[in-house]
Amino acid sequence: MAEGDNRSSNQLAAETASLEEQLQGWGEVILVTDKILRWEKAWFPPAIIGAVSFVFLMIYCLDPSVLSGVSCFVMLLCLADYLVPALAPRIFGSSKWTTEQQQRFHEICSNLVKTRRRIVGWWKRLFAFKEEKPKMYFTTMLCSLSVIAWIGQQVHNLFLTYLIVSFFLLFPGLNKHGIISKYAGMAKREVNKLLKQKEKKNE
Repeated sequence: MAEGDNRSSNQLAAETASLEEQLQGWGEVILVTDKILRWEKAWFPPAIIGAVSFVFLMIYCLDPSVLSGVSCFVMLLCLADYLVPALAPRIFGSSKWTTEQQQRFHEICSNLVKTRRRIVGWWKRLFAFKEEKPKMYFTTMLCSLSVIAWIGQQVHNLFLTYLIVSFFLLFPGLNKHGIISKYAGMAKREVNKLLKQKEKKNE
């Protein structure tokens, strides 16, 4: 068991070091983005919503085709991949890179690796569920996808995408400030109350 844990820890450290090396040119930008997403200042949440709203308003006004939208998005990614590593040290100043910043950068890369591992783990468990209980798997998938398809029919595509993107960008800050755990706890208590009431009625 200990050997397995050590092997997993060593693999995690190796993957984190590899990711740090790959993202080294983006270090300053990642740290600034991390501060914004974790709401280190009170005006960051409205700034995030404002920026997302502006981008989606532009998309709504321009109304590009799917091919044009994908092409522009990939083009912006390519430009960022080329320009950011070259311009970031000049804008932020590489001499200002401190031990604390390096530690935070390491934590971010480690969290990204852990998130990637969780996604892969969920994907493997899904296929294991398919192999072990194929009927339940297909029933669950059909019901879930039907609900998603129904939601997609009720809500405009662009507005639904706007809500999803806004939620994902606000999630780190909501999580850090305990808002998600607070409302999740409230929802859990309400569910427990309903279950207890149901049990009393059955008695």
